[in-house]
Parts: sequence; C-alpha cells; structure tokens
Amino acid sequence: MDDRTSLAERFERDRGHLKAVAYRMLGSASEADDALQESWLRADRSDISDVENLTGWLTTVVGRVCLNILRARRTRREDPLDTYGDRVGGAEEGDDPEQEALLADSVGLALLVVLDSLAPAERLAFVLHDMFAVPFDEIGPMLDRSPTAARQLASRARRRVKGRTALPDADLARRRRVVEAFLTASRGGDFDALVALLHPDVVLHADRSVVPTPEPFVVRGAHVVAKGAMAATGRALFTGVALVDGAVALAMAPQGRLRLVLGFTIVDELITGIDVMADPDRLRRLEVGVLDG
Repeated sequence: MDDRTSLAERFERDRGHLKAVAYRMLGSASEADDALQESWLRADRSDISDVENLTGWLTTVVGRVCLNILRARRTRREDPLDTYGDRVGGAEEGDDPEQEALLADSVGLALLVVLDSLAPAERLAFVLHDMFAVPFDEIGPMLDRSPTAARQLASRARRRVKGRTALPDADLARRRRVVEAFLTASRGGDFDALVALLHPDVVLHADRSVVPTPEPFVVRGAHVVAKGAMAATGRALFTGVALVDGAVALAMAPQGRLRLVLGFTIVDELITGIDVMADPDRLRRLEVGVLDG
C-alpha cells in the first residue's frame, strides 16, 4: 500500500473527527464540509513520508485551513428579524436547517456563540487543545507563536467560555429551569405550556432591529406573547440557553453567529418581562458565557 492510498483511507476513517474539529472552529456544517475538501486537497499534495501520526497531522491541516477561513471571514450584513415570522434567520441557501440545529445542540449553541466572539488564534488554541487534546507544542507553530503563548491564548478563551454570574447557584438553577421550559414549549409549539410560564401581564420589548418599525416594539399579555413565540418555532431551532451578562437568557445563533437574544425577568417562577435584542451594536456589548451542566 503506497502513501497516497494510506492517506486517503485514513482521511475517510477520520472524517467524523475532522468534521468535528472544523465545525467547532467555524460553527457551520457547510463551511466545515468546505474546509474538509480544502484540507484533503492540501494533504494530497503534501509529502507524508516522515509523518508518523496521520490523524494528528490531518487535524493540524484542518486547523490551519479553518484558521485561514476565520481570518478571511468578512462580517455579513445583518438584516432586521421578523419576530413573529416563521423563517429561520441566517440559514444559508442549500443548508439543512434541522441538521445544523442538531449539530449546534450536540456541541452547545452557547459555546458556539462564545467561540465566534474569540479572535481566530484564541479559537484555534482553545478548540484544538481543550476539545481535541492537541499539544501546545503543535499549536504554537500553527500560529507562529511559542507554546507558552498558545497556552495563554487558550486560557484567555477558557475564561470567556466560562462566563460570570453574581447569582447564587440555587437562583441560577431556578431561572434556568423556567427559561429552558420556555424554549422547549416554543420549539414544540405547546401554546398552553407557554401561557403557563408567562405572567398574565407579561410585557415583551423588542428593539428596532428585531421588527422594522420606527420605535421599539411592545407586546403585552400572556396570550399575545405566547402566540408570537408559536409563530417563531423555526427560529427556535437555532436558539439555546446561555449566560448573558450574568443572567440566564436565550441566544439565537444560526451558524454559531449571534443574531438575537431574549432576556427574561422572572418573578415567582413566572416570566414577567422579555427583552428581545437584535441590534448589532447592542449584541456586541453583551458578555455571553456557557452555563455549567
């Protein structure tokens, strides 16, 4: 068996692992597939006669390709979101929204949001080391940095991922149960469950980037707010629970890119207020973290 055949077989054998690396680096299944294709083209042109660990070497090839994609990625135009529409904002033509949503759930949507906020070098160092156990001795040269510098990048990213909250654990857990129940009911289209979670006089505020109106949009009453949530079940596919500015919230992030946040005011197990944020400047100022467990 020659080196080319061995490499092709190993690439196919490791495809699942390599796709996982690329997806965590890029946050998009379609972009991850593109990165794997480019990685194979690069690998196939390389001299592998001295490579002892093909899986490790392929992992670094994928990492380099993803790093280039992240560095070249341009900020996409952000369109206003129709809060009560039933489209999935941000999905690209040709993508499978349900498959993307399953991948996001498997990794953790909040984690993808935090990773998207990191500098490319931080993201690479954190993903390769903390998620795939690639040594810093191998990560450093990929970034033209020392292993010590790569370790510092991963540490900085780790602090961002963890997030901070001043809430006691019991209060955080209680609020999380309510918010998770709201998301479950929204995804399942369970109107009665939504109404049961909302205070009768609940007030929903949406900024002007959510709904294209001259002024912020305000909705009052449990039934009206629940109907709005029912109409946005498609968007709920790309929504997950996150720690936002120290509080439990919902973040909508198709392809791992934050597009909308729902903040909640909760009193006595009932949601009394919902703040829907989509203004890009406002979103950039938010500190998003991952809830433990």
